[in-house]
Amino acid sequence: MTDTALKDRSTTRADGDVRFYGVHHLALNTDDMKMTVDFYSGVLGMRLVHAMKVPPGLGTGPGNRGNPPFEEIRHYFFDMGRDGLLAFFEMPKGKKQQGDRNALGAMQHVSFAVSPESQTRICARLKATSVPFDGPMEILPGIFSIYVFDPNDIRLEFSCQPKNGESEPLIVPQVTQSKDEALRELKTLTADKGWLDRATAGLKD
Repeated sequence: MTDTALKDRSTTRADGDVRFYGVHHLALNTDDMKMTVDFYSGVLGMRLVHAMKVPPGLGTGPGNRGNPPFEEIRHYFFDMGRDGLLAFFEMPKGKKQQGDRNALGAMQHVSFAVSPESQTRICARLKATSVPFDGPMEILPGIFSIYVFDPNDIRLEFSCQPKNGESEPLIVPQVTQSKDEALRELKTLTADKGWLDRATAGLKD
């Protein structure tokens, strides 16, 4: 068990002292990097910005810091917008089984923020390459998404907020609840008033 897991996490804080800029990079797995590049760059139009192999010693060697346990595998990065990166490791064929997106600790899906016009273009690109998808559908008030599986069976979502037009979508303000709205759900989790107060400290009345 990691040090993080051993720490007492009973104190919930949401006071905003830590500043998050967003996702730096999201690292996923494939066993066919060319197929992955063809889909993300060729079909979706996501720019490949870095192609490398993991340096020796970081797979099976003592320098492994949580990387896949294989030596000198491919590790490619795509520009997913807003100064964030989508990365893939290429696993050796046959060495790893297909993952279960609904398993505990797994990534169920990832949603990319796009403009309404870009979402329309993505739909057109998917149709042109006969890639099936669902949507657009309203998943939350004012947020419309399409869903598609990439060639690695990773579930992707592309979300837009039409009322923002082609400008920045202002994602967090669109979904932020009032304290009372959040409490209606949180009270089904615990009756501990102190915990509830701490958890909703970042929300307005």
